[in-house]
Amino acid sequence: MDFLREYKKIFIASGFILIVFILGYLLYALFFKPSPAPVIMEKPQATSTPGGLPVAQPGTGQTAPAGQPAEGLPKEAEKPLNQGSAVALGGLTQTAELSQAPSLAATLSADGNDLQYYNKQDGKFYRLTKDGQASLLSDTVFHEVEKITWSPDKNKAILEYPDQGKIIYDFKNKKQVSLPKHWQDFNFSPDGSKIVLKSLANDPANRWLAITDAEGAAAKRVAALGDKNDTVYPSWSPNNQTVAKFTEGISYDQQRVFFIGLNNENFKALIIDGRGFKSKWAPKGDLLLYSVYSSSSNLKPELWLANAQGENIGAGRNKLEVQTWADKCVFAAATEIYCAVPESLEEGAGLFPDLAKNTKDNLYKIDTRTGLKKLIAIPDHGFTMSDLIVSADGSYLYFTDANTGKINKIKLK
Repeated sequence: MDFLREYKKIFIASGFILIVFILGYLLYALFFKPSPAPVIMEKPQATSTPGGLPVAQPGTGQTAPAGQPAEGLPKEAEKPLNQGSAVALGGLTQTAELSQAPSLAATLSADGNDLQYYNKQDGKFYRLTKDGQASLLSDTVFHEVEKITWSPDKNKAILEYPDQGKIIYDFKNKKQVSLPKHWQDFNFSPDGSKIVLKSLANDPANRWLAITDAEGAAAKRVAALGDKNDTVYPSWSPNNQTVAKFTEGISYDQQRVFFIGLNNENFKALIIDGRGFKSKWAPKGDLLLYSVYSSSSNLKPELWLANAQGENIGAGRNKLEVQTWADKCVFAAATEIYCAVPESLEEGAGLFPDLAKNTKDNLYKIDTRTGLKKLIAIPDHGFTMSDLIVSADGSYLYFTDANTGKINKIKLK
């Protein structure tokens, strides 16, 4: 009996220990044991035939040939996100960068298709095709050119330097002529044979609006400037009617624009509702696109269009309800204007244009007959657009990114 009692005690003690061990393990397994590491399946290695070509491996579905969309995929998956349309249709639109270096004064070549521009990095002038192929227009190096005024035939240009030095360079004949340092604000006549300018001597009594020939010779006075030179704008009209414009204040929000001819003509004045006058002639010289800012626009620039020829000067004046500057626009034809319009403008941007220096622009088209405006393109990158150019056939719009100086294009049709 004593033996049985001792055995029973041992059995009970062993059972208790076993139960404690089992409970401890369960607690460990539930709360403390680490999760097993995930099993990583190695990617099957392609085996090769003696010729080196990989042997096909089992697949999970069909794949399309390179460059072709797979059948059955939704259209959204057929092209990358935010790729945009290849042609300007009013939404997100692809742009193509044509130049890698910062440029200055890009302009349409005489052939109506290529561009001409100054490369600010190497100081040379280039011709650029719509496909981005660049070739030297001249192998002469022009260091640190600051401003360029092209002749209508694009064979000549007036180059201005930081030290006030100025030359006329003839790309066709590879000749240059120096100009007086006190000559400023040049503009060629429609046929390129003459230049209108401001001759700004130190003495206000000897400051003149003048014209000269395309070689900088035979200068002739047109009108005295006095102390009003800041409000005179040399701008030879395409119809040869006028050579400059002059603004005079009426009130804080109104000015008169006078047109200056070569023969003391008494042209009608154009009344404009604002200040900060910037303008651009229509191809025939019958219309004037201009921008001004006023208190009613919170000092933001607004576009206007008006007749500007003969007895019709000032007639049909129309505010286009577009807030941008005239120099961010280009006439594509007598009835079509393209404008780079900032997505938003801060109050006072007309007075301080640098407020819009980093503002993204969208491209609008304006009908000069009806004033109807239409969003044509939202460029696929955030460009601040300048120097808009339309090819002669209307297929492409070129522009310079104001922040990088690089030339880009948008396909219009």
